[in-house]
Amino acid sequence: MSKLVVLFRTFLEKRPVLGNCIVYGTLCVAAETSQQTINKKFLEKPSKPLDTATIGRYAIYGTSIGGPLVSLWYKFLDKKLPGTAVKTIVKKMLVDQFIFTPQLLVVFYISMSILERKDDLLAECKEKFGHTFLANCLFWLPAQAVNFSVIPSVYRVTYIGACSFAWINVLCWFKRQNLDNNTDNGIIDNEKVQ
Repeated sequence: MSKLVVLFRTFLEKRPVLGNCIVYGTLCVAAETSQQTINKKFLEKPSKPLDTATIGRYAIYGTSIGGPLVSLWYKFLDKKLPGTAVKTIVKKMLVDQFIFTPQLLVVFYISMSILERKDDLLAECKEKFGHTFLANCLFWLPAQAVNFSVIPSVYRVTYIGACSFAWINVLCWFKRQNLDNNTDNGIIDNEKVQ
């Protein structure tokens, strides 16, 4: 096992973007597969087969869109804000959460709409962005505190990928929701309340 860890570490150090794209894509696939398994095999009766086309879209997004963006972003962020001092960590967290994350969520929803061949590429993003961003803040701010204070930069995207497994399960759940018509799921549609 230790040889495998050494090989993986060496691969990440020599080809960090490629290695992290593979890891991020794999975790996207694992998260969507686990989400579907829970929904289609355990919650729905009778059980249904997994939707491999959707799993494939998450593979494409994770390896060729999200993975590279996240990998290059953390490389840039580490260069612009080096170090692990508390002030630097707070700056990194705020810049990551409020500059990069909104853009990444927009890219996610639009990319998935393109891959799903939807007519209105912005509709889902407009509908779900606010709720997704709020959940993202609640999940990622603590995770990023650990990321920027403890995790070495070469392992940063891999750590984020592991957190992403949990987060992408949440994101998959948001993606499945019809927020305009569904308030029974614990999400309140603010426009309907006002």
